Amino acid sequence: MKQLLIVDDETPVLHALRRVLQRHFKPQELRVEICADPLQALQRLKEARFDVLISDYRMPRLDGVTLLTRARELDPRAVRMMLSAAADFGTVLAAVNRAEVFRYIPKPWSELRLLADLRAALAFDPCVTLSAYELERRRLEALEPGITQVEWGPNGEVLMPGCPPARPGKS
Repeated sequence: MKQLLIVDDETPVLHALRRVLQRHFKPQELRVEICADPLQALQRLKEARFDVLISDYRMPRLDGVTLLTRARELDPRAVRMMLSAAADFGTVLAAVNRAEVFRYIPKPWSELRLLADLRAALAFDPCVTLSAYELERRRLEALEPGITQVEWGPNGEVLMPGCPPARPGKS
């Protein structure tokens, strides 16, 4: 069973997120724990291992980037996600650079996007190191979807979709 900890100082947000997740995940698939105090969440992270941690950015006593950065120090395998209404570039940059967040989820969230991001986080294994080839392939694919899916002809030529391969000696 996967474990998720959600941290937000607004309890209605915590309850809304938990309700959404309970509709889409069985209790034996995902255990959702919520916490309204970032310092208590940090203590909880010292006591138990969580597969995914979702934190709000703006909270009293400890901001989300700091919480996620400390969570990374406690357990680098935990996938960290930021949930926030603050969408300014500096916030996102700090979250990515300091806390190495997996996804940034804007408030108000899209239920479909939230579920897709959470499923990706649950499937992600931060301990797997990708080869330089795979990293470059993913970069190119993100820039131009389909660019790395090349169909090769019998003589090593690149085939265009819908075009038959050229016959030897013909051009």
